[in-house]
Amino acid sequence: MKFSCSRSDLSEALNNVTRAVAAKTTHPAMEGVLLTAEEDNLSLCCYNMELSIKTYIDARVHEEGAIVLNAKLFSDIVRRLASDIIEIECDEKCITKIRGGAAEYSIIGIDFDEFPEIPTVDEKINFTVKQDVLKSMIDQTIFAVAVNDFKPVHTGSKFIIKDHILSVVSVDGFRLAIRQEPVTYNDELDFIVPGKSLSEVSKLLDGDEEILVALSQKHIIFRIGRYDVISRLLEGDFLDFRSSIPATENTVVEVKVRDLLNSIERTSLLINDRLKSPIRLSIGNGEIKISCSTALGKINDSVECEIKGDSVDMGFNNRYLSEALRATECDKVKIIINSPLAPVKILPLEGESFLFLVLPVRMKADI
Repeated sequence: MKFSCSRSDLSEALNNVTRAVAAKTTHPAMEGVLLTAEEDNLSLCCYNMELSIKTYIDARVHEEGAIVLNAKLFSDIVRRLASDIIEIECDEKCITKIRGGAAEYSIIGIDFDEFPEIPTVDEKINFTVKQDVLKSMIDQTIFAVAVNDFKPVHTGSKFIIKDHILSVVSVDGFRLAIRQEPVTYNDELDFIVPGKSLSEVSKLLDGDEEILVALSQKHIIFRIGRYDVISRLLEGDFLDFRSSIPATENTVVEVKVRDLLNSIERTSLLINDRLKSPIRLSIGNGEIKISCSTALGKINDSVECEIKGDSVDMGFNNRYLSEALRATECDKVKIIINSPLAPVKILPLEGESFLFLVLPVRMKADI
């Protein structure tokens, strides 16, 4: 194999595909990037048995072939070479020479046959969605994905297509996030994508062009420009989230997101990993009073708001509440409260593009 290509193009591609390199493995090829030179391009692929990221760049191919190189070492070499053009050549013993400017590396590669087989997706079941829409849907729900594997199915987000509406749902036992957008698809679909895979997909989404999303029984592919991201799907019984949404409302609050977030962040200065304490929200008389008490001290703060209904005192985990508010991407939101111990709903002032639930914390005075 022998080819030359742009150093900047190669470096950018490596930065993206190496996110799918296996972190801990006894299989050296899974710590590598598969390079395949053919015709007038170079493809790069990494695969950790759960997620595969593949792309291609323009290249001047003198001799076709394939090789697996250690992803970290190869990325470091490419990033530090001074030349705009890089030449790469490997022989039948997998000895790979990398030239750029006055520098020439000679490193040992791995035969491409040792690279794990990438899953295939037949793409018969597919739909399209704009990049900026999908990115917003992922970013506004991923905060509620479970991080532990007590129930592995909740470490992913559930995608549902019904009545031409695409819904993305995440839940971790303390929070629920639902994001909805219209989509052009005539049938019904539902599938669960791991949160880690969605996080990497979001990083590649840029612009408003449409991308293809296709799935088979066990895998899904996101075709984003020159990138193909293939992820396994999760299987299992997802929470019946609709039954978790309170149907009644005793208090409705409209508040500026930034004002409330700033107050929560000020209050959170007294909370750390050793000194955990809920924050108290006392809602009434046109304001939300936020307070907290730990061994470090006490704080009392307040923000103005519009209130309809009963006054109420509630406790919250500061991080859970602030992450939900931050994900709204709105100037003002509507907070709907049923009772001090029931999940609160966070909604946009108009429409139903998102719905977040945050479970309150029982305060000492409530016991």
